[in-house]
Amino acid sequence: MNAPVFNNSYTALPPRMFAQVDPAGSPDPQLIALNEALAARLGLDAAWLRGPEGLAMLSGNALPDGAASIAQAYAGHQFGHLSPQLGDGRALMIGEVVAPDGARFDLQLKGAGRTPFSRQGDGKSWLGPVLREYLDSEFMAAAGVPTTRALAAVETGERVQRETALPGAVMTRVAASHIRVGTFEFFGVRGDVEALRALTDHVMARHYPEAQSVLGLLEQVVAAQARLVAQWMALGFIHGVMNTDNMAISGETIDYGPAAFMDGYHPDTVFSSIDRHGRYAWAEQPHVAVWNLAQFASCLIPLMGADQDKAIEEATRAVHGFPELYQAAWKDRFTAKLGLGPTDGAVTLVNRLLDLMAAERADFTRVFAGLADGSARDEFMARDTFDDWARDWQAAGPDAARMARANPRRIPRNHRIEQAIQAAVGGDYAPFQRLDAALRAPFEDRAEWDDLAAPPLAEERVTRTFCGT
Repeated sequence: MNAPVFNNSYTALPPRMFAQVDPAGSPDPQLIALNEALAARLGLDAAWLRGPEGLAMLSGNALPDGAASIAQAYAGHQFGHLSPQLGDGRALMIGEVVAPDGARFDLQLKGAGRTPFSRQGDGKSWLGPVLREYLDSEFMAAAGVPTTRALAAVETGERVQRETALPGAVMTRVAASHIRVGTFEFFGVRGDVEALRALTDHVMARHYPEAQSVLGLLEQVVAAQARLVAQWMALGFIHGVMNTDNMAISGETIDYGPAAFMDGYHPDTVFSSIDRHGRYAWAEQPHVAVWNLAQFASCLIPLMGADQDKAIEEATRAVHGFPELYQAAWKDRFTAKLGLGPTDGAVTLVNRLLDLMAAERADFTRVFAGLADGSARDEFMARDTFDDWARDWQAAGPDAARMARANPRRIPRNHRIEQAIQAAVGGDYAPFQRLDAALRAPFEDRAEWDDLAAPPLAEERVTRTFCGT
């Protein structure tokens, strides 16, 4: 059995980009879940991870040789307001590994204890947010959406004080990197051009080697975010807290705190308890992405040559390219959900269907998944109106196989996640394990998981989600 071989590159950057911190450790760690498929992808030894040394690493009790154990510095606009210093307040990157195919990944412990960026927090996590992020992120990966991943979840054996004392837990998160728009902002607001240049060179080498310039990097990041947000929209996913510190430069979905998937569809749907004005509602996510990218662009302008007026013009043009890229990606995703090609006529059909769904708050996932087997009609009260739409849709010649690939049968429904969390708090992990298995095969039509595809009953509805910090 072999320990991970770390190959760290971020710690070669200027030390003001991070703080060296030891994890707090866990008094009585117990492994909840180990993602063996992901371990294989990373070239990690699952048997070692399950053993005493692996559990010691995953719980923060002892790190192997070569580990980094750092908290990264970053700033961020939170609901439009700049916080010049945020940083990893309850997470430590323990190192980078290079997978067998040469891809580089961060390993990070979430809930590892206090860091210099914790402010008034304890740096710990309770069980609920760990299980939520585990389920959400692994579903997203199974659905083909770029995302951070969950390698492991561990109960720490201690109680974490929130509104009440709750079981503590640590999640090992895997990411192509944890570099955010807010990472650039941290140095941008300080006028630290040297650090910005080092960070930019690092990102270009690690994520966008084909970018030939700083402007090229910006264009690549804009395109990656346009594709990502279109994928979110096509799943009815609402991130919930799209602050700039929660936008990964790699183009991955990161930080699932109050994230949720819609049951009944409406474009103004909001779940996050802290999003009181709907800034990050489902329909607002593309607009917020543009706003966040503008903050990223402003950090890069000092690196784009002596002619700053020209740099501003070029950066503005790059950011303004987002809507066209996003609309093309949206068109591909949503017309595929109808089993059609990306034509203007297919887009008209998509918009007509969304209007019908919004009028009745029809279930987003069940309507699209039900188009293939004819059950979508049952999601509507105004069935004559749906039938009129369906005749036009059938006349367009939908491809059932295309629909099946685009429409999951199951999503991480909020009430199911809450049920799994409540059971786990009581010591029963069977609902979590069953939900995890079902969400790893979201496009398979399996009778034994039909109940997990059902919408919540009135008394089961979850209308607010929380960060869990």
